[in-house]
Amino acid sequence: MYLGLDLGTSGIKALVVDDKQQLVDEATAPLEVLRPHPGWSEQRPADWISAASTVMDMLAARGSLKGLRGIGLSGQMHGATLLDKSDNVLRNCILWNDTRAHAEAAQLDANPVFRAQSGNIVFPGFTAPKILWVEANEPEIRAKLARVLLPKDYLRLWLTGNHVSDLSDAAGTAWLDPGKRDWSDALLAACGLTRDHMPDLAEGSAPTGVLRPEIAARWGLARDVIVGGGGGDNAASAVGVGVVKAGQAFVSLGTSGVLFAASDSYSPDAGSSVHTFCHALPKLWHQMGVILSATDSLNWYAGLVGADPAELTGNLGALQAPGRALFLPYLGGERTPHNDARVRGALVGLAHDTDRTAGTRAVLEGVSFALKDCHDALSATGTRIDSLVAVGGGSRSRHWLEMIATVLGQPVSIPEAGDYGAAFGAARLGLMAATGAGAEVATPPRLAATIDPVPALSEAFAQAHARYKSTYTALKDLS
Repeated sequence: MYLGLDLGTSGIKALVVDDKQQLVDEATAPLEVLRPHPGWSEQRPADWISAASTVMDMLAARGSLKGLRGIGLSGQMHGATLLDKSDNVLRNCILWNDTRAHAEAAQLDANPVFRAQSGNIVFPGFTAPKILWVEANEPEIRAKLARVLLPKDYLRLWLTGNHVSDLSDAAGTAWLDPGKRDWSDALLAACGLTRDHMPDLAEGSAPTGVLRPEIAARWGLARDVIVGGGGGDNAASAVGVGVVKAGQAFVSLGTSGVLFAASDSYSPDAGSSVHTFCHALPKLWHQMGVILSATDSLNWYAGLVGADPAELTGNLGALQAPGRALFLPYLGGERTPHNDARVRGALVGLAHDTDRTAGTRAVLEGVSFALKDCHDALSATGTRIDSLVAVGGGSRSRHWLEMIATVLGQPVSIPEAGDYGAAFGAARLGLMAATGAGAEVATPPRLAATIDPVPALSEAFAQAHARYKSTYTALKDLS
């Protein structure tokens, strides 16, 4: 058996597969996000351990951990988990969608060495600017700082006692040189850090240690269970859905939205706000456009109108041309293509006939247009997308996928029923680490359907997208 542990923002998911990659069992436990101030987003690392223990208890009680040989980890990226010299947590983890360090991010991004060596803009959500924020605002914490770990790697420390990160997750810190697949001493020094503050590095498919005796004993596991490098949530999802070759891509409709394309070469274009990171597998990289609020926008609107998101999207009928109402999904700022932490969302073009359904369409359209911005940014770097698979909770809405296909001008495929997300990708990486297997086991899923664009609506959506872009320009300084 092989276990994937995915540490998400809203919860942790555990998934067990056998040696034929067939699903054996799964379990989930929720997590709370703390928002003590506007723009802040934090979690308690102790809650991650508690949630991970809960899902392990559930699986063990059902006998699903018998014969476990490997564990893979995936998780939310960019979080700053700060430890002292005894590995005690110094403060709540500052999460990926926390924008408090926007001034520090701009300061680092103004230093040309960051784009030159990291291949990326320094976004406010990245790990590096958070350390400068802590130094300026919590100097007593900074003085005790001995190690910085990413969220999933704190789980690894609990499981194995080792400080290790994989390259795909480490690439999102702004301290890694993705071309060299190594930490950059210059980037670390710019934040007052050295390699001693960093975890060791490993490929996502490589072993990073075995279980600590007390962990193995607690769940009756063998002492030699391998814990693999794993990956950041998007790279792990790519392994799960088989996006491991150039030209393959997926669109993820989760809390955030991602357009992810695999690449066999390192070709950054930091000015485009496209993320260029290492993949979770050796000698591979990926590019992705990221929007901060995808299903999060739909959930926000559902709460606003007092409805269930599935009810809102399930009663829309056939796809139709965009109406006058227009939604900008910048509820917590935006990454690709704007790199704008201060902008906020807007619902404009409202009229007497703007009802709940019109509002729902506008929200789905706004997220689709944001993904179109990502698609255009990737295309401008020369990245090609030959095939596109949809994953994430939002992909359950066929209406939304037909809209996205039409907006992108690209067919979107839906996998057969099953879970091909980050937890499954993590389980595959655990299998690779334990057995020595490689990318050949990361096969694409069988497809349930391919949703084609609606040509008759392409021009209407193109015009609405143009209006969407101009609305951002008109409103950005007002929010």
